[in-house]
Amino acid sequence: MSYLAKANPGWLLLDDTVPLTAVIEVSQNVQSHTEYIIRVQRGVSSDKSWQVIRRYSDFDALNNSLMVSGVSLPLPPKKLIGNMEREFIAERQRGLQAYLDAVTQHPLLCFALPVKKFLDPNNYAVNYTEIALQQVSMFFRSDPKWEVAEPLQDVGWRIRKKYFLLKNKEQANERYLLSWVDLGPDKFLSDKDLQSTMKLLTSLSSPYVCPLLFSSTSESSALFIRPFVEAGSLRDHLCKVKPQENFLKKYGNPKKSQPLELSHIKLYGRQILEGLRLLHDSGLFFGHLHASNVMLDQGLCRLTDVENGVLGVPAALRPTVTRFRKINTSESVDVFCFGHLLYELASGRPPASVPVDSYPHVPYTSVVSVLRSILSTEACKSRMPTVSQLIQTPLFSDVALQHSEKPPLKVPSRLKEALRAAKERVEKRLQEEQKMLHQHRRLTRAQSHHDSEEERKRRKILARKKCRQSTCENEDDSVSVRNNNNSGSGASSPPTCPSSPTPPPTAEHAPF
Repeated sequence: MSYLAKANPGWLLLDDTVPLTAVIEVSQNVQSHTEYIIRVQRGVSSDKSWQVIRRYSDFDALNNSLMVSGVSLPLPPKKLIGNMEREFIAERQRGLQAYLDAVTQHPLLCFALPVKKFLDPNNYAVNYTEIALQQVSMFFRSDPKWEVAEPLQDVGWRIRKKYFLLKNKEQANERYLLSWVDLGPDKFLSDKDLQSTMKLLTSLSSPYVCPLLFSSTSESSALFIRPFVEAGSLRDHLCKVKPQENFLKKYGNPKKSQPLELSHIKLYGRQILEGLRLLHDSGLFFGHLHASNVMLDQGLCRLTDVENGVLGVPAALRPTVTRFRKINTSESVDVFCFGHLLYELASGRPPASVPVDSYPHVPYTSVVSVLRSILSTEACKSRMPTVSQLIQTPLFSDVALQHSEKPPLKVPSRLKEALRAAKERVEKRLQEEQKMLHQHRRLTRAQSHHDSEEERKRRKILARKKCRQSTCENEDDSVSVRNNNNSGSGASSPPTCPSSPTPPPTAEHAPF
């Protein structure tokens, strides 16, 4: 049964993970201040671009909102006197462009709502906190045993997902986590099939998946209740932070993050792989594995938010996955995400970029071997290993599990077919994005080569050669015309075979 309202009038299926790029095209002086006209583009398609106008004070306000992250950003300093001079404005524009590049290319800041509002105000004008509160209030009216203990502000990176701490009036000492989320662009199940899947997930009992106590879906959003894990996520454990804190403060530039010991890497990695194997064997697609989606409770790792795949919400690592055309199935995406997570467990931080061919901060050869099979250049250009193959590696095969895994879920045949069809459509959209990005990168490389200094020199040399060749041909034509004119005014000479030697001149025709 659904307790949620129907779709909001402003509801939009937008993939928030598609990168935004921003280029300051020009600056203009308006009265006593300078405005910067910025061309913003979503993804690689030039038809998805628009202009926004911002002043320096807007940049300063954005920077203040991002300071909680602890990330050092190159915002040009303020200047009160002489700030309308042409040279200063040009220099400031270059500095602001460097600032925009730093923000939009940062793996965490690029998802922050202040950045989205700054660059795309039309699509991020909705107050999702108010919408979530309205939906949650409707739920409480229908089930009065629950009450909000505390709203959790910005604890996660998703703009369209809000969290609340709950109390059950019948169990006052227990705390629960309520999450509300907008459905995403990859939601391909019908409303009826989605509700059936949620009912199935609510009945799922596994030591490696967080229990889902309650779920409700509507045409545009969903609401879930789970037990609140006081210790937080695996990333909270790595970064030594409190789970209730702002996500930018927790993960923007963590000062205390530390890698795990080998024994914990082996145990936690194996537990996560067992959770993935259960989902794959049950016909459920995930695609959202990362350290914040793994709860750590008394030495046991449990996957959470496993419903994200069928809800169609975009994954945090999607911008990275779209760069590799061989990572094009839900299972291979899960394995790639596991490699990303394994690197974080072994080094204390996620990789700065992928592929990764050098592992100086990973001291364990058995871990490096698995990482190379997933994150190396060769691996990203070929096929990912399967979850079962990873379990059989020396790193995980000898791990003794204290919790026995239960058999896969029994999914009704009709729902299994619906899940299979939805999974194929999710994979198709991913493959189309990968193809588009691949074509864009080829065109960009070709254009870069065409504009390179070396290529320009080569074209100049060719142009000179063609010019000389054309000049020579014109001279030959002129000589031929003169000879024809001369032969027409006197006696004609006998034709000479081109392959025969020219007879020597007679004495009377010899030049002196």
